[in-house]
Amino acid sequence: MRLIVGRIGKPHGIRGEVTVEVRTDEPEARFAPGSVLATEPGAAPPANPAPGPGVPFRVPAALTVESARWHQGRMLVAFEGIGERDVAEALRGTLLGVDSADVAPPEDPEEFHDHQLVGLAAVTPAGEHLGEVVKIDHAPASDLLVLRRPEGRTALIPFVRAIVPEVDLAGGRVVVDPPGGLLDL
Repeated sequence: MRLIVGRIGKPHGIRGEVTVEVRTDEPEARFAPGSVLATEPGAAPPANPAPGPGVPFRVPAALTVESARWHQGRMLVAFEGIGERDVAEALRGTLLGVDSADVAPPEDPEEFHDHQLVGLAAVTPAGEHLGEVVKIDHAPASDLLVLRRPEGRTALIPFVRAIVPEVDLAGGRVVVDPPGGLLDL
């Protein structure tokens, strides 16, 4: 499974460096020089279909990080082979990812990667089926489990210990103890 770790933004300067919207807790590890990041196929149609003389640009299947640095709160990344602003502009919107098999599990037993939670069944402490975790939303106050309810609706469950007291990865479930009315929203 591919984990998205960033999205390429606008070019920075004239030498091919780009801004990256970071979507990982470990940007220094993911964007270390030499790191190879898969690109999301078709994620970004080229803004400039012909950056070279008559040669259409295609987003490569993977990009290798040449350098990365923080500048005014933004990550700036240079990729090998991307040395011009026009080519960097054609990368805008491209999603960058890594294979989940290459990501070490968290050391803290109370911490989980999104891909570990998606697909788990949500049940009450009494065992009543509430739905399936289909996505994790990272909201400012807390992370939210997005559940697909049996009737097709979605429900947002704050991923806090008071409401989600147990995550059983081996059993393929999360126990959700929702306060009254939470599932009716």
